[in-house]
Amino acid sequence: MDQALLSFDGVSVRYELAQHRDDPDGVVRYSRPTPVDVSFDVRPGEAVLLLGPSGCGKSTLALTSNGLIPDVLPARVDGAVHAGGRSTASHPVPSFATDVAMVFQDPDAQVVMATVLDEVCFGPENLRLPAGDVLDRAEEALRTVGLWGRRDDDPSQLSGGGRQRLAIACALALRSPLLVLDEPTANLDPVGVEEVHALLRRIVATGERGVLLVEHNLDSAVELVDRVVVLDGDGRLTLDGPIRRVLTENAERLVRLGVWLPQATLAALRLRSCGVALEPLPLTPAELATALDAQPDLPPPPGPLPPPGLPPVAGPSATDGGSAGTAIEVAQLTVRRGGRSLLHGIDLVVAAGELVAVVGANGAGKTTLAQAVAGVTRSPRGAVRVAGVDPSRVDSRVLAGLVGFVFQNPEHQFVTNRVDGELAHGLRLRGVAEDEVAVRVDDVLDRFGLRKLRDLHPFLLSGGQKRRLSVAAAIICGPRVLVLDEPTFGQDRQRATELLKLLTDLHRTGTTVVVVTHDMQLVAEHATRVVVLADGRVIAEAGPAEVFADADVLARAGLRPPPVARATGVLARHPRWRCVTRLADVPSDPASIPSALAKDPCDPAAVPA
Repeated sequence: MDQALLSFDGVSVRYELAQHRDDPDGVVRYSRPTPVDVSFDVRPGEAVLLLGPSGCGKSTLALTSNGLIPDVLPARVDGAVHAGGRSTASHPVPSFATDVAMVFQDPDAQVVMATVLDEVCFGPENLRLPAGDVLDRAEEALRTVGLWGRRDDDPSQLSGGGRQRLAIACALALRSPLLVLDEPTANLDPVGVEEVHALLRRIVATGERGVLLVEHNLDSAVELVDRVVVLDGDGRLTLDGPIRRVLTENAERLVRLGVWLPQATLAALRLRSCGVALEPLPLTPAELATALDAQPDLPPPPGPLPPPGLPPVAGPSATDGGSAGTAIEVAQLTVRRGGRSLLHGIDLVVAAGELVAVVGANGAGKTTLAQAVAGVTRSPRGAVRVAGVDPSRVDSRVLAGLVGFVFQNPEHQFVTNRVDGELAHGLRLRGVAEDEVAVRVDDVLDRFGLRKLRDLHPFLLSGGQKRRLSVAAAIICGPRVLVLDEPTFGQDRQRATELLKLLTDLHRTGTTVVVVTHDMQLVAEHATRVVVLADGRVIAEAGPAEVFADADVLARAGLRPPPVARATGVLARHPRWRCVTRLADVPSDPASIPSALAKDPCDPAAVPA
């Protein structure tokens, strides 16, 4: 076989902790190893998916692939890493630029230039290529990711998804034989996800380049990946093989481990619990649709059959919780930045206790609207009111009890050097007594699975752990309104389920929740109402099922129905099943799945042993 592009041989990583603790003896101390004793190769023509629960060391392992760990991020690395046939321990990081191109989990961590074009040119220029070749590579890469028309813009003017595309373009311009991508689609809209995965398929299909992919979104990636390497919660390699065999033969084990599986597979597991065996387990919506239509009988889904021509009414209701009254009022909100109009005359009313999803393509204005509602950015006077006040014009202590905000990138909101200090900060800002601060911090640490990490610097956490910390810091003051920008980004399935359950519980007890997301299955399962943005304007407001049934709105907004809806929407033999858009509405046997978990299909315990 061809020489491996990347080789891990017994790799374990421990982070240095001494500079983040009071340690008078000066002895360097290390975290527990994650990953632990991991060995595998990536060869030309392979797309390898690295899968595992949050905190198991996936991102850490990716950062060792070109020596960033330990050369840039201090750590102890045991074992050997070879890229392009050379040891990362004996060669400097820059020397691997022609062997490994990397896309980080946070695109802002790798943007250094003042224009989009200069950013993509930066890598090839440092390879000392002729100017013509540099420009040719930059143009090809920018056209591939759809940013050529914005080549003269400052990268800061791009949306989060736009910056993610820019980071991918920078990696493509290097034309390295190996691409290492850490959650490359986390901030992308559904169309962008499909485009990136299609691009990676084309790269791998040449047989000359390889891809190592850390990704939670398997619904699209499953058709890209040849092989999957699975780490367990301790960071040890537990499965390695062809993706279809690993996922279908170990589905229950993987769900209990807490990792993501394709939505089609999860739906089939729920049906298996009530005696409907779909074999082999489907991995894609098309496979699920074929398997369902091949069944002579299916158990009826909950709820009445909708009248012909009308979309089903499914999912949570705005009356599931909350109290009467208006929580958020937006009136003719227009926002301009950097000479561009980001929002155009937005009008929006959110009732107290609603759980509203804001969706749309990258650059539609979702984050801009969320930041205006949360008072993070100042809006025109009178354009935004939360609980009757302008959130951008109140004292920070008042704002902390009024609105909790979770940024798209967790690092943007960390202000202390310890996890527990981050949680205590907002409480202390409001003058809460120290004994109560201690009790509330301990409670939130336990609820979010962060107790063992309490004395670490927030920047040393994994991406999923940072996200949990950012959400915990937003809710600890008990705000009346909670605004979250991509809350499930970087989360494994178990932690995402826990987070969404928490948000649902808050919503049902009266907290108004606004979620900016590209996760259409999240929208289907949890939202009471969907606000669809396109080009800075609201183009639709309705329940999830109504939005997913409107092909024109989906096309204008660059959206796709969630995987379950894509499968059931084309069924010929079982028309009643077309009303099923949520995993929670896929029938299951309460005797096999505990009743308390039957409506929580993402929970590992909901899958029968």
